[in-house]
Amino acid sequence: MVVSKGTTYEVDVQDRDYLRHGDTPLMARVFRPKGTGPFPIMVELHGGAWVRGDRLMGNEANEALARNGVIVVALDFRVPPVAPYPASIADIHYAIRWCKTQAASWNGRPESIGAMGTSSGAHQAMLVGMRPNDPRYAAVPMSNGATEVDATLGCVILVSPVIDPLGRYLYAKGLRDDVTPPAGMAERIPPMHEAYWETEEAMAEAAPNRMLMRGERTAMPPTLCMARTYEEAHPRPDLLQFIDEYRKAGGQIEFTIFEGEGEGLLRDLSTTVAQEALEKMTGFIQEQLG
Repeated sequence: MVVSKGTTYEVDVQDRDYLRHGDTPLMARVFRPKGTGPFPIMVELHGGAWVRGDRLMGNEANEALARNGVIVVALDFRVPPVAPYPASIADIHYAIRWCKTQAASWNGRPESIGAMGTSSGAHQAMLVGMRPNDPRYAAVPMSNGATEVDATLGCVILVSPVIDPLGRYLYAKGLRDDVTPPAGMAERIPPMHEAYWETEEAMAEAAPNRMLMRGERTAMPPTLCMARTYEEAHPRPDLLQFIDEYRKAGGQIEFTIFEGEGEGLLRDLSTTVAQEALEKMTGFIQEQLG
């Protein structure tokens, strides 16, 4: 499906084993435009409250971006019960470095890599973008010894992010005065937070808005954030606070709200909303990564 007015490409799709923990491989699905390039690269992180989902969830949107001239690398990463935080972040951090070592063979630019995600995947993209040098996240060494490669990102795209894990946890449990969750959320959402984060302290420590509020010095990659008018799983005050704190700290962030309810901005590419979102993403990637 074509969503931009520029050149469109046929796409090669390939699954790659990018990392192994013991005998268990972690897979990346690489969507590669068939052209000379060089093309920008975006690492895509699926949602699922940090405990569900896989690299296949965004297939349609990822292929659409590749047709627009963007290499997309969709990741599997460790989730509970295999491993809690920060294991998935360490896998993602490794994958970004791995992409930089593979970029030339994909007709990509190793210096032009961003990350994007939906819901909890968006949170993880932002967390790695802000903490590219955190030793916990960089704990998995490169298998080829490429120690000079880092996980610095050129940009981040957030789609309906869970930007504050603790804020969403308290919201789901009905413990906030500023927002009220829908019926049934207290039974569904908190157990997934608890499985991944284990403690409220960990949720707060890795919340980008709280990181900025407590004065943590972070990287500030240019960021595009998109959301629907109402998203019951993502309390809006947390996102607005993050955007405000990011801008106050000197970060560049563009925020677009699409009319309607629900988190599925890119779920059905036949909709006008999805078309507009993909066009905005393509333009942002081209602007930030070339």
